[in-house]
Amino acid sequence: MVRPRGPWSDTVGSWGGVHARSLLWGRISAPISRHWADLTATERARMARWATAAAALAISITNCVVGVETFLLVQLAFNGGQLNFDTTLGAPNFPAVVIAIVIGLIINVALGLSVFRPQLRWFVSGRPADRARRRAVQRIPGYQVITTLVAWSAAVLSYVLTANELTEKTVVGVAVAFMLAGFSSSCITYVFAERAARPLSVVALQDAPAQHVMHGVQTRMIAVWAVSSAVPMLGLLIINIGRWTGMLPPAVGPVDWATVVLAIVGLASGARVMVLVGRAIADPLVDLRRAVERVERGDLSAQVAVYDSSELGVLQHGFNEMVEGLDERERMRELFARHVGDTVAELALERGVGMHGTNALVGVLFVDIVGSTSIAAQQDPQATVKLLNSFFTIVADVVDSHSGFVNKFEGDAALAVFGVPVVIDDPAAEALAAARDLAVRLEELPVRWGIGVSYGMSFAGNVGAEQRYEYTVIGDPVNECARLSELAKTSAVPVLAGDAAVGAAGDEAQEWSSVGSRTLRGRPRPTEVFAPAALIVEPPTPSVGGVLSGLLRPARRVGLTGMMRLPFGFLDR
Repeated sequence: MVRPRGPWSDTVGSWGGVHARSLLWGRISAPISRHWADLTATERARMARWATAAAALAISITNCVVGVETFLLVQLAFNGGQLNFDTTLGAPNFPAVVIAIVIGLIINVALGLSVFRPQLRWFVSGRPADRARRRAVQRIPGYQVITTLVAWSAAVLSYVLTANELTEKTVVGVAVAFMLAGFSSSCITYVFAERAARPLSVVALQDAPAQHVMHGVQTRMIAVWAVSSAVPMLGLLIINIGRWTGMLPPAVGPVDWATVVLAIVGLASGARVMVLVGRAIADPLVDLRRAVERVERGDLSAQVAVYDSSELGVLQHGFNEMVEGLDERERMRELFARHVGDTVAELALERGVGMHGTNALVGVLFVDIVGSTSIAAQQDPQATVKLLNSFFTIVADVVDSHSGFVNKFEGDAALAVFGVPVVIDDPAAEALAAARDLAVRLEELPVRWGIGVSYGMSFAGNVGAEQRYEYTVIGDPVNECARLSELAKTSAVPVLAGDAAVGAAGDEAQEWSSVGSRTLRGRPRPTEVFAPAALIVEPPTPSVGGVLSGLLRPARRVGLTGMMRLPFGFLDR
């Protein structure tokens, strides 16, 4: 079974290993695995238990911190900003405020877990997510905001019911303070819930990733602004308005501790929510950056988990689709290149659609198997195909090693060109050298063959119809090398080249010797024919009978050793 890799591997979920401080600051690793379907029911249940505990702990810590901050502000607002025991912990309304905060905390935890539990039960079941389930998972942050506001509203009601000495001023003051606290807490809860629900989102959105924005980046930034700026500044205005209207006592002493604590609360709350939002935005981008680096290294299997419902989730989904498209394009290009060759494929991609072509001086090599029809008739078709594949593999290797291009595999023959579509310095010499190497390599196969080499001006480009064409080479050198290959199949030396190729080959020409002239089929003038010097040896005293014998003797398949013993002069002079 494939285990989820990444931050969840060690404890079967980041929910399982998080401590209070990590939850408070939102340090929950983003899931990066795409193998959630491989989790067993036991592992899912364990992750769900850890999730329940982590969610309860996070809600409790958040509400406790906000509750302590709110308590201090309420007490300082009503005692003129004096930071001492008698006017804070010793104040008459202290028990009522504490009870209200505890009751709000209990309600918030209960309602918050009630939002998570149906989705966790679905997660444990392993059932695929339908549209309603996906929407429910995506709406978890919004539901958590509602539960937080409800809990703090219940805290206000609890204060009203438990306080001994109620006045209009204290009720309004506590209600306003608790509502600001609830608004601040709900913003933090929203960001945390979005982050904590990522594992559920990975599973729910795996088969139908987010394509529309929900809980956008702008909403998260509004939460940052609300917690770090709006709530503290609004609280400061309310304190001053309350003192101006007489609902709150004026500040006593040189330091107004109510404003000092409010400033500290704003800084601390802003830092918490900034870390949460910053990581919520940074984590998907870090995953994307790592995946982009994998793609740059050529790994087109790179994917990112889609767990975000904002613009980042749409970006995650778009990245996965883009990489899948690149992978498909690369596979199509590879298939195309295997059919027409790498160089032609690159040329086609560079030039685009159209009947492109040009005249060029090219070396042409044609190699053909002798008696392929009888070979196919005498053995199993699969054996014939295996033989042909071995033959063409050798041809492709040799041609590639000499900077050539195999233009066609035609049944039992192959046409290779040198000088197009990639320009090389000496196409004639490369074609002749490839022919000599090919003669050595083809000795490995149990077949006879003939090789012809030619050189000259030809057209190289796309030929056919606009809707279906192929890259090919057309010209007199192509016809000449085909005729030379045909002649080589019935000659003692199975490698022949025309005089034009040898004449343009430079130093390579020293490796070839003239074996006579012959008027090739379909050509008006005789062609001087050359063969590799290493494959022929002229006898000391050739006789007329020996020459005629060489002309009339039927071709035999011989090895290179046998070729060295053949008489010189097997073609007509």
